[in-house]
Order: sequence, then structure tokens, then C-alpha cells
Amino acid sequence: MGSTITQWDGNLLMEIQHFVIHEGLTPLVKFITHLGDAGSIWIALILLMLCFKKTRRVGVIAATALILSFVVNNLMLKNLVGRIRPYEMFTGVQRLVEKPSDWSFPSGHSAASFVTAVVMFRELPRKYGVPALTLAFLIALSRLYVGVHYPLDVLCGALSGTVIALLVCRFYERKEVLSKW
Repeated sequence: MGSTITQWDGNLLMEIQHFVIHEGLTPLVKFITHLGDAGSIWIALILLMLCFKKTRRVGVIAATALILSFVVNNLMLKNLVGRIRPYEMFTGVQRLVEKPSDWSFPSGHSAASFVTAVVMFRELPRKYGVPALTLAFLIALSRLYVGVHYPLDVLCGALSGTVIALLVCRFYERKEVLSKW
């Protein structure tokens, strides 16, 4: 990524951390960020949805979207862009969790969170979709708080996850319409 963008992004992250980090809040934010590790909370929710006939279709859609998001974001984009983590570039960034082993852009936590939450929001009653989106938002923001992503990493991860979720939902809708013919 261009040095001007990285400089702007790093400065923004340091400003965010300066205003929000509080020792009383840190344990909660670490807990929230770890819910997204390896997509674990989203995988658990998908497995739960797959267990019940009423939500199985949504579970299949969410699983498809999550796998596609992993391929696009974690296997392709991260390696294509190769963006160094902010704590390695800026001494003013506080890293509050262990070092991730992959590249910074885009945020895999944000992508996985939004891809699954958007599917749930679109396909399930709001009483499930709204909390899922809220959790996705909190996990995405937690990546800034703990200092392992730039704001653009999180924004692009959330955007990528949202777009993939909408495309996969659309694909399944079209597939269902065509199968009724």
C-alpha cells in the first residue's frame, strides 16, 4: 500500500487508540476480539444453524459465504497486498494481543464477522440478525483497539464480507427460483 495511505492510516489508528484504550475496558475488548479468532464464534453459530431444520438453509448459505470470504480475504488478498501490521510500522501503536502470523490487509476477523452476520441479518428474524451484526461490529472495532489492524484493513474487511454475503445470498435466491421452474 502507498506510504501516504499507510502514514494516514497509522496516524488515525494511533489517535483512535489514544482516545479509547482504558485498562478497565481492555479485558472485555480482548475477549471480544478472541471470539473472532479463526472465525470460531461464526463457525459455532453456523454449526448450530445446521443442526436445526428451520435454520439449516441459512447455515448452508453462511458456511458457503464464510468459506468464500476466507479464500478471497485470507488466502488471496492478504498475500497479494502483503501489508505489514501497524505495530511493526508505528512505535505509537500499542499491540495488546499476541502477534498474528499473517498480513494485515484486509482484516480477516472483520470479513468473517460481517460475511456471517450479514447472512444472518438477511435470512433470519431480526432478533438474531441484529445481535449478529452488533457482534460483527464490535469484533471489527476490537481489532483497532488491540492494535493489530489499520482502520482501512477493518473497513475493507467489513466491506468485503458484506459484499460476499450479499452475492452468496443472491446466488442462493436465484438457485431457488430456478429450481422451482
